[in-house]
Amino acid sequence: MSINHIRPWRHIERRKSRQIHVGNVPVGGDAPIAVQTMTNTPTTDVAATVAQVQAAAEAGADIVRVSVPDEASSKALKEIVRESPVPIVADIHFHYRRGIEAAEAGAACLRINPGNIGDEKRVAEVIRAAKDHNCSIRIGVNAGSLEKHLLDKYGEPCPEAMVESGLDHIRILQDHDFHEFKISVKASDVFMSAAAYQQLAEATDAPIHLGITEAGGFVSGTIKSAIGLGQLLWMGIGDTLRVSLSADPVEEVKVGFEILKSLGLRHRGVNIISCPSCARQGFDVIKTVETLEKRLEHVKTPMSLSIIGCVVNGPGEALMTDVGFTGGGAGSGMVYLAGKASHKMSNDQMVDHIVEEVEKKAALLDAEAAAAE
Repeated sequence: MSINHIRPWRHIERRKSRQIHVGNVPVGGDAPIAVQTMTNTPTTDVAATVAQVQAAAEAGADIVRVSVPDEASSKALKEIVRESPVPIVADIHFHYRRGIEAAEAGAACLRINPGNIGDEKRVAEVIRAAKDHNCSIRIGVNAGSLEKHLLDKYGEPCPEAMVESGLDHIRILQDHDFHEFKISVKASDVFMSAAAYQQLAEATDAPIHLGITEAGGFVSGTIKSAIGLGQLLWMGIGDTLRVSLSADPVEEVKVGFEILKSLGLRHRGVNIISCPSCARQGFDVIKTVETLEKRLEHVKTPMSLSIIGCVVNGPGEALMTDVGFTGGGAGSGMVYLAGKASHKMSNDQMVDHIVEEVEKKAALLDAEAAAAE
């Protein structure tokens, strides 16, 4: 921990890893932690898949994964890659030839599962295709699909088996002089995932992709992912991540960014600090925050907004935010700008007014950033 950091208790010392590239996105080293999601449309439906990729990218996804289960999907992938605003990872299971076809179709990265991709000869063919087409590879170990010999050895899925699977596959890639790879060791069990990732981080300098696989629906999956990924990120482990939810991929991206924002590891859009509300609130906090979240989705500039129902914590929270509103009495509250009380505003006009103030502040921050370049 750096003693020179202005708030040393907030400092995260990221694990040192090699840097690779997924298309034009750097992964590992000192690159920002990349947020990833996966489409759930039929890959052969190019229009629907491209629309989902574009929506995810607009929400902030740096990388999007697309399943390639059959030859028709391989053919569709070429057009998807051409129209995608972000690098595409081809998700390959069972059929190694799909990996070769995906590389030829322009995928930026191939995700292969050691538990079902086939023997070393088949992996070697995928590696050759990746080299020929400038693809990186993600070794995607999953507790639910470990190799039989490892299940026989350990008796059940466990962190040691997952890490051994990943290291065995790393050896294959390195034996074929291939080094543009990252690795994940996912499980649906938070404890198993965390233990496996900690062991993996000690065993390799490869970039690590984080995930709690099959985490569940929006609420339960968000909580499991926040716990599992949050503790690993806090320890400095992780170079890319995906929040796996039974929900719209856009929601995965939003949750991923919120996890990173809460740890100060990525900054994008408006970070709203709001109270849970109580009988002291001077306006409807919950409805106001729901409205502002939707109204401010278009703002990509990193900034903070406090929405607090009363003066118990409102002024104190506003000191630390770019824009703030604290509930008062007689149907109005106080607007704070740059941490200082600025002017009163009626509750019935405050949403439109806050949106205007946030947009003005975002434009100012953008102009300052452009001038500094």
